[in-house]
Amino acid sequence: MAWYFCWFRPDRIKALINLSVPFFPRNPAFDQDDDIRALFGDDYYVCRFQEHGEAEEDFACVDTARLMKKFFSIFGPNPLMIPKEVGVRGLATPDALPSWLSEEDINYYATKFKQTGFTGGLNYYRAIHLNWELTAPWTGSQVKVPAKFIVGDQDIVYNIPGVKDYISGGGCKKDVPCLQDVVVIKGAFHFINQEKADEISAHIYEFINKY
Repeated sequence: MAWYFCWFRPDRIKALINLSVPFFPRNPAFDQDDDIRALFGDDYYVCRFQEHGEAEEDFACVDTARLMKKFFSIFGPNPLMIPKEVGVRGLATPDALPSWLSEEDINYYATKFKQTGFTGGLNYYRAIHLNWELTAPWTGSQVKVPAKFIVGDQDIVYNIPGVKDYISGGGCKKDVPCLQDVVVIKGAFHFINQEKADEISAHIYEFINKY
């Protein structure tokens, strides 16, 4: 969403530091959902979340705190697959939490999702095609604000085929011409703001102090 904001209204943004997900330009031929489905198939988590109510029903079969533990433990370099016949029940639950995550954290997230449900978050994935349609006027345009991008080398997005080459091979710099720095953190996964909190904070303060 931060990339979109910079894309739509660069006049409102001084600079951006973004974590984990690089800017992907709009492909006029097909949307990201089509691309993802072609790469990974229907069991990929993004594809499995498309049908309204289906994921909500699946999630309801698992204790919410247990579900949080599952999701926080599986965003590694391999594609996250949720076969329809087993759903999230088939995802492994870690024996122990990572050092950066506590039972208190898990209980907090679980309490909030019990109150709100998961539909709000899932709707982000369900809006992929709608977003593609609505962003047609920006086809071919660049993000033209100063930016810094940080990602873990074990991140699920970073390890999608083609993404590393896009970032390191100049594609991202072409689409974000004011991209000042790309930091790839060794041994970090998707939740780098929690996994590497001090390191990420240092990068953020160093960058925003320029502005």
